[in-house]
Amino acid sequence: MTDAEGVRRRDFINIAAVSAAGVAGIGIVVPLVSQMSASADVLAASSTELDISAIQPGQAIKSQFRKQPVFVRNLTQHEIDEANKVDASTLRDPQTLEERTKEGKQNWLITMGVCTHLGCVPLGAGEGEAKGEFGGYFCPCHGSSYDTAARIRKGPAPKNLEVPPYEFTSDTAVKIG
Repeated sequence: MTDAEGVRRRDFINIAAVSAAGVAGIGIVVPLVSQMSASADVLAASSTELDISAIQPGQAIKSQFRKQPVFVRNLTQHEIDEANKVDASTLRDPQTLEERTKEGKQNWLITMGVCTHLGCVPLGAGEGEAKGEFGGYFCPCHGSSYDTAARIRKGPAPKNLEVPPYEFTSDTAVKIG
């Protein structure tokens, strides 16, 4: 045996060992990474599609999005006018109704139904519930009042009710998320 043959065998053994370790490493890493992806039930809850055809002007419904309440309100022209009268710069969390709704669908206000103070569920979306002094939503936990555009007007809540990402899939359906 010459030195040249010994080097070749050693190179082959090194390459084979590194390759085997690489394959074993991939065999361990792939299942580890794939188990961290979202499960089917989580992916299914990542969006919600709602039929809004039955919601009359002035009415609101409560639904669920990612295990939290969401309010869908069909604003009347009077409610839209009242919201547009307010100077947004005077608000604690300045936003116009136009910024909180989709272009061409200003009558549809979709917000999370969670008070931004301590996470209570405000009243005002259900039939006969107190809407507060500004005609929108009222949080009974600590007295926060929201207007018809779900903007904070009075009370300890620091921000407006959150507007989740949504899009209209048709004139009678909306996909939230």
